[in-house]
Amino acid sequence: MPISDSAKPTADDDKLDDIPLDQRPAHIAIIMDGNGRWATAQGLPRIEGHRRGVATVRMISETCTELGIQAVTLYCLSSENWKRPQAELDFLMHLLEQYLIEERRTIMDQGLRLKVIGRRDRLPATVIAEMDRTLEMSASNPGTQLVLAIDYGGRDEITMVARELADEVAAGKLTSAEINEDTFASRLYTKGLPEIDLMIRTGGDMRVSNFLLWQISYAELWVTETCWPEFSRADFLDSIRQFKTRQRRFGGLNVNE
Repeated sequence: MPISDSAKPTADDDKLDDIPLDQRPAHIAIIMDGNGRWATAQGLPRIEGHRRGVATVRMISETCTELGIQAVTLYCLSSENWKRPQAELDFLMHLLEQYLIEERRTIMDQGLRLKVIGRRDRLPATVIAEMDRTLEMSASNPGTQLVLAIDYGGRDEITMVARELADEVAAGKLTSAEINEDTFASRLYTKGLPEIDLMIRTGGDMRVSNFLLWQISYAELWVTETCWPEFSRADFLDSIRQFKTRQRRFGGLNVNE
């Protein structure tokens, strides 16, 4: 089964009635790539691609709510993205702050529960203030968990957990024999979330870009050439429909093999 999309979905694919709720992915992770490339191809500044991408984020959250997806994690800003031009970074921080303010009504109306993973120490104080307000407001919502990965890096997360466990062993709070996969996973940013079933990457690149390295160990990968600003509801539904066709062995064999 190829991991890329093979054909553009049509308007007839706008529903998932053919896939029962319990056969849909519980947790979807998305690398939202291609904003800058899309804008450049349109003859627009790169920042316009990021602005257009916010509408796609809204579509994804609305669709996940409609489909009963338990959690969706969006790669908003990687720890490596700080290498970008300062003007673009300033715009991204402004856009993030705007999103946290302007999408509060949508988040509350849809019953979304916001969660943010990654470092906080490099984010502007104004962004953190709006983030914390939205987190608090949505904390009791019963719907899809909308997880924003901001200043996030998979290697950094794993290093953080290893350091935390080493400190606990040194302090006598834990023995090395007590460290296993469950112990490690309980220290990750994503603790309490369902396992990631499906990871989507837009923009066509065939790499995971330091995103949720521990968590995507058994995730199904789906890559599309479509850039994030043009990623549609039909594209998203197609990825879920293709997920249903995958044979997930988790290291074992199917009974017919």
